[in-house]
Amino acid sequence: MDYQKLLEDIYSQVLPLAGEGKVADYIPALAKVSPDHFGMCLNNVDGEVFAIKDADVRFSIQSISKVFALAMCLAVKGETLWKRVGKEPSGTAFNSLVQLEVEHGIPRNPFINAGALVLADIMLTSFENPEEEFLAFVRELCGSETVGYNDEVALSERETGFLNAAIVNLLKYHKNIECDVERVLRFYFQMCSVEMNCMELAKAFLAFADHGGDFRHAGIELTRSQIKRMNAIMQTCGFYDEAGEFSYLVGLPGKSGVGGGIAAIHPHRYAVAVWSPRLNSKGNSVMGMKALEILTTETSESIF
Repeated sequence: MDYQKLLEDIYSQVLPLAGEGKVADYIPALAKVSPDHFGMCLNNVDGEVFAIKDADVRFSIQSISKVFALAMCLAVKGETLWKRVGKEPSGTAFNSLVQLEVEHGIPRNPFINAGALVLADIMLTSFENPEEEFLAFVRELCGSETVGYNDEVALSERETGFLNAAIVNLLKYHKNIECDVERVLRFYFQMCSVEMNCMELAKAFLAFADHGGDFRHAGIELTRSQIKRMNAIMQTCGFYDEAGEFSYLVGLPGKSGVGGGIAAIHPHRYAVAVWSPRLNSKGNSVMGMKALEILTTETSESIF
């Protein structure tokens, strides 16, 4: 497979969608991002890297960071993690309060905001220096020591994060948050503010694709079974309430973020990352979704 040519063909096919959707302007710092970026990178398990356009431009990965947080929490808590957060698709908006209230403070899955806030709380109680250890984990996965937090984005999200503040307080009311709510919020927003480019993101996700052996990175150890289960949750819950559509069109486990990024994997074959800031009504990248649909259609390869 000539992946380089395929990526170039994909870009020409998604280009007509360049004006559709809008950036996540409800986060002031993200509203400043040019909506016209497009980058894509594919890393296969043989170590080959294929990239086009703005694949080397860093962006705020936002909710994609929840995959890294889940890996760290699963490593320290094992199966007991699922007592505090579920494994089911939400079927509602990623920042819904209604479902959380009905289900007595147990978030549906780790990738909606409520679930990720619980992950942040677990990390705060499980690691001595969670901010440093989270960043060290991400840096080792992607092989770059310059990946870091964007304090402007984190502050911007905290200053406008009223709904997330409501969510974490509701979680606290239901005794599913142990730490101070302000501490949890600030750490959660900091994780979301991590900036990576498509090349770094694809390499980081390759660890979850190529899981034939042991997973040991920056002190985090996961079994093959745990990686398999993480991939399953990415498949069913990784795209807010559009996970079913992504499975139908693309057929790969993955995770999106409102910064316009999407990372996905084909187990034992490759990891791919795409970035285009314009989002659809569900919060997923318009061009990114289409690019990955074309990738699996043209190669006739998905997990199904």
